[in-house]
Amino acid sequence: MGTTVFERMPAPASVVSHSLTGTRTGSFWIDDLPAALRPDRPPLRGEHGADLVIVGAGYTGLWTALLAKLRDPDRRVVVVEANRTGWAASGRNGGFCEASLTHGHENGARRWPDEIDTLERLGLENLDAIESTVEELGLDVQFERTGQLAPAVEPHQLAWLDEWREEAAGDPDVVYLDEASVRASVASPTYLAAMWEKNTCALVHPARLAAELARAAEERGVVIFERSRVKALETTSTGVSVVTDGGRVDALHAVLATNVFPSLLRRNRLMTVPVYDYALMTEPLSPEQWDAIGWRDRQGIGDMANQFHYYRPSQDGRILFGGYDALYHYGRRVDPRYEDRPDVWEKLASHFFTTFPQLEGLRFSHQWAGAIDSSTQFTAFFGTARGGRVAYAAGFTGLGVGSTRFAGDVMLDLLDGVDSERTSLKMVRTRPLPFPPEPAAALGIQATRWSMDRADHNGGRRNLLLKTLDALGLGFDS
Repeated sequence: MGTTVFERMPAPASVVSHSLTGTRTGSFWIDDLPAALRPDRPPLRGEHGADLVIVGAGYTGLWTALLAKLRDPDRRVVVVEANRTGWAASGRNGGFCEASLTHGHENGARRWPDEIDTLERLGLENLDAIESTVEELGLDVQFERTGQLAPAVEPHQLAWLDEWREEAAGDPDVVYLDEASVRASVASPTYLAAMWEKNTCALVHPARLAAELARAAEERGVVIFERSRVKALETTSTGVSVVTDGGRVDALHAVLATNVFPSLLRRNRLMTVPVYDYALMTEPLSPEQWDAIGWRDRQGIGDMANQFHYYRPSQDGRILFGGYDALYHYGRRVDPRYEDRPDVWEKLASHFFTTFPQLEGLRFSHQWAGAIDSSTQFTAFFGTARGGRVAYAAGFTGLGVGSTRFAGDVMLDLLDGVDSERTSLKMVRTRPLPFPPEPAAALGIQATRWSMDRADHNGGRRNLLLKTLDALGLGFDS
């Protein structure tokens, strides 16, 4: 077995230890949210009526609520949230708002070869629509359409870049950078070459996006209840009801936007697993530190390994650095105890200083984790229940910053009986395979993660398990 660059060029232990001294555990994005953008909304009390009730006030629920009002300003929309608006994945992610609806071209082409061109066009249209909504509604979400850089950090990844370069020939928005060019753009000694997709990704402030979607929705009449855990979804003679300990909402239709948390529909309980992702945020860099690494084009960056890192600049001069380890815990539980992993943060810090050794001495202000709702097809699945009165979407597998808006449109089309291009997609009309029950789920996921790590250490060569999963259209991605 070989080694990766992060093992060949590890950061000194003293540098890692210093960088994590005094680091706060908690999402930087939520801490950075102005109080005015995080009002304390009341819990659900008593009985309420609505045309549409939405369970969950993350991106999926908030986009659906806002789009519902933009389609029909008279529609009565109520959102019921178990905790606070945007507190989970929507306030903890890296802020990469990507055009892809399929977790990349290769994944989409393998699963839906006849639809991949349509899916990629719809994905770009969705990202364009997000940008337009941000501008038209004046959403202060620090939106920057800078694109995304994909550097090769191991020799075997150069062949992958060559294939990508051939496929993208003639596309002015996809630029190949050789070693000298990429290091002139972002000065990392780990970079061997890269592709820069200039138009398929934007950066946002994640917590601001959730907060501003909520504000825009409320300004149009949406009612949001917080700290109101839904314990039952009931079918009535006129529609559906969501029931909490404090009250209920009776509505014609419902949208389930609970994502990583257990579904209110039994049929979806095995469709996702929670996978924990970890991130660090630096303190603001000095002008001299920024000069040392360049990065003036401010792209989001994701390297090309199976266990990849993602990182990006913030508007106040910090660097977010996350990814690599994606951890699953037996039993599918979402538990705050799984978020406390000093060993993972130490590994991430070491990898950060391998990537940017010129920043040694920099400290991390925040460290945090969150659970990703992962599906066997690496992207969202959709459907309806209760005679078409309930719509759901889940399984975004890390791409929900952008694709949740698309999901909102899909679910509204399904509930409104609209026969659209979106609802005719195989990706929308078919369900992925579920994960098996325990202990098979844990055994399979851990074996797949081990195989992916082994491939990264073995020139990218995939073992029999990974080849079999590829052939079946299944897998597990960090």
